[in-house]
Amino acid sequence: MTPVLVINSGSSSFKYQLLDMDTERTLASGLVERIGDPIGIARHTVYATASTGSATGEVTGTPTFLDATRTRELPIPDHTAGFGVMLDAFASDGPSLAETPPVAVGHRVVHGGARFFEPTLITPLVEINIDELSVLAPLHNPANLAGIVAARHAFPDVPHVAVFDTAFHQTLAPAAYTYAIDAEVAASHRIRRYGFHGTSHKFVSEAAAAFVGRPLAELKQIVFHLGNGASVTAIDGGRSVDTSMGFTPLEGLVMGTRSGDIDPAVLFQLERRAGMSVDDLDELLNKRSGLLGLAGSNDLRDIRAAIERGEERAILAFEVYVHRLRAYAGAYLAQLGGADVISFTAGVGENAPQVRAGALETLGFAGVEIDPARNESAERGIRIISTDASTVTVLVVPTDEELEIARQTLSVARD
Repeated sequence: MTPVLVINSGSSSFKYQLLDMDTERTLASGLVERIGDPIGIARHTVYATASTGSATGEVTGTPTFLDATRTRELPIPDHTAGFGVMLDAFASDGPSLAETPPVAVGHRVVHGGARFFEPTLITPLVEINIDELSVLAPLHNPANLAGIVAARHAFPDVPHVAVFDTAFHQTLAPAAYTYAIDAEVAASHRIRRYGFHGTSHKFVSEAAAAFVGRPLAELKQIVFHLGNGASVTAIDGGRSVDTSMGFTPLEGLVMGTRSGDIDPAVLFQLERRAGMSVDDLDELLNKRSGLLGLAGSNDLRDIRAAIERGEERAILAFEVYVHRLRAYAGAYLAQLGGADVISFTAGVGENAPQVRAGALETLGFAGVEIDPARNESAERGIRIISTDASTVTVLVVPTDEELEIARQTLSVARD
């Protein structure tokens, strides 16, 4: 057994997953949340069997629990204490880390700037760089770093590896990542497109290539990662060549609570005419926009139910959402010169056939043809939803960012 522990740390919570990389199955997972509150919550689940994350998408078993998920409520003052709670859970509920200690710990880090373009062994200097890059991701990098510090204290004798959301997009050409503003201002403040969701886009594009049985280097792909946060990436030969998120995860598609693309002059107007401050505008675009702003809910299931009731607000929200998807699909078909594979992933991408159909409805000219029965099927796992006659293979590919982080972590730890 080759266990790898994956950590995804937020400001007041962290998720973890222990994977056996010999079989690529999950052994245990958990969530420690409400860190710093009077009472925190810790959940720990142990799996008897689990689906593999193999690139072919083959399922070797349905997840079953050795025990019902155990939940504890107790004070968790900081991340270090949280890791102590996690270690207690492994010791009491299993699997025993004393018997199967992790060979490495992988950490999701949101922003690597232009400095980090591959999974990186964490050293004191790397920690300094992650901290310094917090200016580009003030809500994420400090939390990621807090998890790293706590985890290195809990596991001092194994390698720790940072896997950056932005790294996959370091292959963007200057024409794709450069904004048309004053060059000196941009350089001074590191203003450029960075892109996000890179771990998911990498995993899905490689899984899609394996599933269709063609070399990754030969394929032109478009991957839609559609969750509460959403992005789309054009991938040529396994390399990101364009992506919808930019300097921050705000740019691009309409999302659950984020506006996506918007004329910057709207902000000037709201500041001048509505008296909104920078913080007000930040909250508006990141937390009160997108589907929530348009329809009053950021849950697509609620919006679909409202559409069935004939609510015009919900109908418009869905139309705006799909319109943006089509716009990017067309743009990336042009950037790639056509596509071999289009994949949908994440919560909405995997579970909303109406979104998939709407996004590709007008792309028959490019050889895209959705099979309605396949698209509406309740089948799970990686699957084809295009017709046999479609010249572009359209897939649903469940993402597994934790497995991708574990794979990259192990590759560094073994070097």
